Amino acid sequence: MQEIKKQLSQAIKNLYNLDFDPEITVSPENIDADYSTNTPLKLAKELHKSPMEIAKELSAELGRDNGDERRSEQSPSISQPGFLNFTIANEQLTSAIDNLSDNFDNYISSDEYKGKTIICEFSDPNPFKILHVGHLYTSIVGDSISRLYEYAGAKVIRANFGGDVGLHVAKTMYALMKKDIDDLRIEDISKCYIEGTAAYDNNESAKQEITKLNKEIYHINSENLHDTPLAQLYWKGRELSYEYFNNFYAQIGVHFDKYYPESTVAALGLQTVKEQLEKGVYELSNGAVIFPGDKFGLHTRVFINKEGVPTYEAKDVGLIFTKWQDYHFDKSVIITGGEQLEYMKVVLKSIEQYSPELVARTTHLTHGLVKLPGGVKMSSRKGNFLKAVDVLNLVDEALKTEYDSTDPIVSLAATKYAFLKYKMGGNIIFDPNESVKMTGNSGPYLLYACVRAKKILASVDVKKCNCDNGHENITLVDAERNLIKKILGYKPVLKEAVDELAPHKVAAYLYELAQEFSRFYEHCPVAGSEQESERVKLTQVYLKVMTHGLNILGINIPEEM
Repeated sequence: MQEIKKQLSQAIKNLYNLDFDPEITVSPENIDADYSTNTPLKLAKELHKSPMEIAKELSAELGRDNGDERRSEQSPSISQPGFLNFTIANEQLTSAIDNLSDNFDNYISSDEYKGKTIICEFSDPNPFKILHVGHLYTSIVGDSISRLYEYAGAKVIRANFGGDVGLHVAKTMYALMKKDIDDLRIEDISKCYIEGTAAYDNNESAKQEITKLNKEIYHINSENLHDTPLAQLYWKGRELSYEYFNNFYAQIGVHFDKYYPESTVAALGLQTVKEQLEKGVYELSNGAVIFPGDKFGLHTRVFINKEGVPTYEAKDVGLIFTKWQDYHFDKSVIITGGEQLEYMKVVLKSIEQYSPELVARTTHLTHGLVKLPGGVKMSSRKGNFLKAVDVLNLVDEALKTEYDSTDPIVSLAATKYAFLKYKMGGNIIFDPNESVKMTGNSGPYLLYACVRAKKILASVDVKKCNCDNGHENITLVDAERNLIKKILGYKPVLKEAVDELAPHKVAAYLYELAQEFSRFYEHCPVAGSEQESERVKLTQVYLKVMTHGLNILGINIPEEM
């Protein structure tokens, strides 16, 4: 496909002196060809010619003998209302697999972001709270987007931002201080957050005490105090929280290069907002500092409350400038739940008034809610939320029920693929039972398609299958041709996924590729066949593509299933 695209671009340049990037797609079933393009239709208006006339001129140019045998073999046919249709010779397809086998890393590589530094912020759990299913989802998709950037040559910093100070901490501490807990555990912290939230919402005196605690905790953190019972309890709770986060991330195969606790960026955010208050970007309102978002068609939000404490908004101001000081990034990607969309618009719009270049380098991506079948909305404030570890346990239970065994590699693949196969943005209905099916669009299905290829390769003497590069008069059945064409379509899919930050495009491609391999497996015996060498090489390349694609999704392949 890439060779066709290259030659068609050159033909357009030769004939019309235009730089044009043609789109090549797999031909419809009713067209007797491998690939098609509607380029003549797209050029018709600019060239003031009919699409059929342009198609004839391009076909002639592509078929012109320039001493390049591959060129003359790709002379396309023409169909109404102005399509070019390409049929690829068997020899060319087999040679392409040879080239991929010998130069896979070079072929698959991308330097689109070479030399660029990208900071990708995701997950963002708050200490003193439990990781929920939303954190699991954003951790998985954030890691995959980071891997896409790394594939494209970027230096990626995985960052994690969380509230180690703030009202949620005060609520938790309020309840914790009233308990006699000898051995503090993360589960105790989670329960206390729920109790403290209820007290804050329903008891005025508790609300006042929690508000006072909030200021004391800021002081403990900013002054690094450890000499009071409150300070000791606070630091112990924070330490437990980060230990819990790290253990969970290790369990799902995600790592972070930088943690940004809110306390480390709050001072810079407070200072910046105060400076810009004097310049008129922010305004005073009833003793608080606000950004008048209504002037920009957005919400008006508080950045410093009337007690002089920076809010989440001011801390996000401090965060973006701290990131810039630390890394001088070319691009900053922030991934949050969809409920943060309007909030981030206000924060970024305020920063845009005095640092537009940083906002121009920043991309905010959002995802929807993850729900179990039934669609009940859950809340960490009320304690009826789905914990991240619950999701993993549900998948393990489904595997145990379906296959009477569990495997952490398969379980994690089922979970990650169930999230990543969807386009980011909408809500996801996560069905643990469907996620573990060995048939259908699931992670285990893809793993099995890889393990099956490994078994084929283990059944032959690969070293003796050294295909010579002469493929004259070779015969390929449809299942082989279709598998080769699908393999050759991988790199364009990767480019789309990078450009659109869309792991779901890689997931969709891998599922289609696995289906083509299943048809190949059914119709094309490998071991002992007359075309054993060619089919071994095709299987090897297929497995390389699947391994590479699954790695982009953060999924490992087991040795057997």
